[in-house]
Amino acid sequence: MVKISLKDGVVKEFESGITAAEVAKNLGMGLYKAACVCRIDGEVRDLRTPIQNDCALEILTFDDDEGKKAFRHTASHVLAQAVKRLFPEAKLAIGPAIDNGFYYDFDVDVPFTPETLEKIEAEMKKIVKEALPLESFELDADEAVALMKEKNEPYKVELIEEHADKGEKITFYKQGEFTELCAGPHIPDTGRIKAFRLTSCTGAYWRGDSNKKMLQRIYGTAYTKSADLENHLQMMEEAKKRDHNRLGRELEFFTTSEMIGQGLPILLPKGARVIQLLQRFVEDEEQRRGWLLTKTPFMAKSDLYKVSGHWDHYKDGMFVLGDEEKDDEVFALRPMTCPFQYQAYLNRARSYKDLPLRYNETSTLFRNEASGEMHGLIRVRQFTISEGHLMCLPEQLEDEFKGCLDLVIYCLKTLGLYDDVSYRFSQWDPNDREKYIGTPEQWDEAQSKMKTILDDLGIKYKIGIGEAAFYGPKLDIQIKNVYGKEDTLITIQIDQMLAEKFGMEYVDRDGTKKNPYIIHRTSIGCYERTLALLIEKYAGAFPLWLAPEQVRILPIADRHQDYANEVKDRLEKLGMRVSVDDRSEKTGYKIRAAQMEKIPYMIVVGDKEAEDKTLSVRKRGFGDQGALTIDEFIASALKDIAERTIW
Repeated sequence: MVKISLKDGVVKEFESGITAAEVAKNLGMGLYKAACVCRIDGEVRDLRTPIQNDCALEILTFDDDEGKKAFRHTASHVLAQAVKRLFPEAKLAIGPAIDNGFYYDFDVDVPFTPETLEKIEAEMKKIVKEALPLESFELDADEAVALMKEKNEPYKVELIEEHADKGEKITFYKQGEFTELCAGPHIPDTGRIKAFRLTSCTGAYWRGDSNKKMLQRIYGTAYTKSADLENHLQMMEEAKKRDHNRLGRELEFFTTSEMIGQGLPILLPKGARVIQLLQRFVEDEEQRRGWLLTKTPFMAKSDLYKVSGHWDHYKDGMFVLGDEEKDDEVFALRPMTCPFQYQAYLNRARSYKDLPLRYNETSTLFRNEASGEMHGLIRVRQFTISEGHLMCLPEQLEDEFKGCLDLVIYCLKTLGLYDDVSYRFSQWDPNDREKYIGTPEQWDEAQSKMKTILDDLGIKYKIGIGEAAFYGPKLDIQIKNVYGKEDTLITIQIDQMLAEKFGMEYVDRDGTKKNPYIIHRTSIGCYERTLALLIEKYAGAFPLWLAPEQVRILPIADRHQDYANEVKDRLEKLGMRVSVDDRSEKTGYKIRAAQMEKIPYMIVVGDKEAEDKTLSVRKRGFGDQGALTIDEFIASALKDIAERTIW
């Protein structure tokens, strides 16, 4: 007999060898039918895993993140099986679950078309109807390579060979005639995937490397209920309307040029203005909270990055200038600002009385992102970030970390993004030591301190094993774009390792020299990514204080232009961003044009307004506000701007 502790704290006894699926059935058929995978002593496993020892068991359904992931990963296997049935010569690459769905990459001679996707979807429905069980098995690496070579799957062979010298068993899943290299877990059978849709097909380089072959990537999504699928598809249609990569170009916030290169967007006047406003807002707030502004170089010799560890742990993501074998000095564009600001700390000797020392910088950074990873303003190769590094005493660490988080929350609430974010406590993976510097003891200490701080603050977070920076744990503040894809917007990191590497010291009260703790942080993260998220959040209709154009004045006829310009001059002297539409068009046409451009205020002026020195005001989202005096309009608008009101 085994004792199984269930989620609600109940402990039950079962025969040894019982599977999680059988436990779910014992607890009720409704739970069994909803079950996707299980968690045994914290490890996510298949439902058919035999339970041999006392354990804690949790049945995971589609409502759980891991259940959803396994469900959609199984759907990607169904997709791959359908493609292999229809196109036996297709080569399989990878097919993970992703936010809101799944994809699979294929190497085929002829690109897929919308008509092809319809045929594949029809074949998937047949596989679902067959309700094929998914059964796992393991092989030694050499046996696994032989199997995939026999099946003529070169991409699978490449993946297996990376593990060949580690002595690991290689896991496969089989469903009917289809065998797939996969670590799992999966739902029990294909028959549970009732509601799915293939949504698009694009090109994608193998492993995101533009030097490798271009594959065909099919995207799809899957749900347990048709109604949920239809709701999702409707949401995706709405998302397309808000997609910053489309809307931002239509509204002329940014553009791109093939001559300049991928991942290097050009901010047009509207986008540049919004980022300027964000930068002023952040820098002023940082100054108010005791941060000291620095300006550091965009590049440095490789020597700097070798000390910091970036040369060993991040070089592939950097733009290197020069050849190490030929040149006396090799430079690299900076991927982050920390080692530069450390040099500011090292400018003179420091005492405990100097700490905490807070350096902030609006930093332009460069990262060599893979071609397949870049998207609009969300992920680019050159970007600007609200970066900061704080050196403090051990006893100051908790209060300073809380201060950094308080700054972040203030910025997010001001922008209207706070309700859209979640928290991830990103930790190191002790099983992958090569990714990190420092000792296990240092990592345990840093992670313990961060856990204490987060728990004291009552922050609800998920844990991300292996997501830490190479020098320390992070609090990642996550946000999703309109399509549900999650990205990191803001990070706050604890670092007790790089100070020692750079010889950063302070003289303590007892006269001894010690290394400070360092907090790495951003205030609103990457400005380009924030702009993209704001475009999507507000569908281009920015809050008044952030709008690149706040007021557009519409003279009814040429004779009203002098009054329109008089009003414009007065508003501009107060710092407002104003234009006059003096085109020889009808007023209705001008109003519609302003509405399409999401202008917050439209002011119509004609004979009556010019004579009475009033304004006919239309407010975006609220319609006609009637006639206001200039002073009344100014008082209302400036109040909204000063308070950064969102409407």
